[in-house]
Amino acid sequence: MKKMLSCAAILALCLPVAFPVPVSGQDAAVKPGETIEMTGSFLEPLQKRDSALIADQFRYGFHLKDVPAGTRFMLPDLSKGLMDSVDVVSPWLVDTVKVHGSRKSPSAYDIDVSMVLTSFEEGRRDLVPLAVGRSGPDGRVDTLVFDPQSIEFFTMPVDTATYRIHDIKGQIRYPLTFAELLPYVALVWGIAIVAILVWILLSRKKAASEEAAYKDPPYVVALRKLDHFRSNKYWAPEKQKAYYSGITDALREYIAARFGFDAMEMTTAEIFGRLRHTDVPADLYEEIKTLFETADYVKFAKAFASDEENAVALPSAVRFVTTTYQSQLAEEEAKAAASAGDNAKGGEK
Repeated sequence: MKKMLSCAAILALCLPVAFPVPVSGQDAAVKPGETIEMTGSFLEPLQKRDSALIADQFRYGFHLKDVPAGTRFMLPDLSKGLMDSVDVVSPWLVDTVKVHGSRKSPSAYDIDVSMVLTSFEEGRRDLVPLAVGRSGPDGRVDTLVFDPQSIEFFTMPVDTATYRIHDIKGQIRYPLTFAELLPYVALVWGIAIVAILVWILLSRKKAASEEAAYKDPPYVVALRKLDHFRSNKYWAPEKQKAYYSGITDALREYIAARFGFDAMEMTTAEIFGRLRHTDVPADLYEEIKTLFETADYVKFAKAFASDEENAVALPSAVRFVTTTYQSQLAEEEAKAAASAGDNAKGGEK
């Protein structure tokens, strides 16, 4: 023991590291160069446990009280380790616990000096004593040796009777919740709705363009509707209202397209008041007027038309459509011829 203390004292005094911190005045009677055995070392776990497991970390150091101001320490260099199987995690740390006297001119200090240790091997460790060189304010030099501490490291106990080696577990996959899926579902639904609306809009535009390109002329539409009533089964009293309504509605639509006024919203008198000033022949005008008046009696007065009136109703409507359409074709041909003549005269000039 004396040999170990002597080596520790020589090592501490020869170290180039000097730490200018105050140290204790517990040994005023010690002669220069002497080795002084001290108490006050401590070993504290950084994590409070009922036992020390491998890789647990501990503070290992000492306390000093009433250290005179101006005292200097020489701490051993433990950067390469404290001893076998014990590693130094953090180097020396000096902490001032208490200051005696005024803060501007303190007379003494209470200090804690410690480092952080750990071990990665199971077993008991008897730590080496802490030897620290000290140089007092009066020039006296000595070595303080603090009593050592012991610690035992354990591993987690394994039941060798039931222990089985298992493969590494894969990553835990937690189930998705509705709240997590909701933004993605809303996004998909939003894209689908927008796509459907765009498709509907494009389809309608295409249908409208095709309808405009392939729309039948008004006289063809009127004749097709009138052809639907080409049967005397509509002459029965209970079917006459539908018969005359269908014929006059087809004629109203044709008149609106052919002569350019809203015949669908006009009365019979208003329609024929406008037709009086057109190129409709007088006999055809009177024939169609009689047809509309008969239809008004059947639809609104609940009257019944005779078989003679029923027989001439549909042929009169067809004759009106074909006659007025042929006159329209003649007008268009005359306009085209006149336009061609004007262009020819302009070319000769």
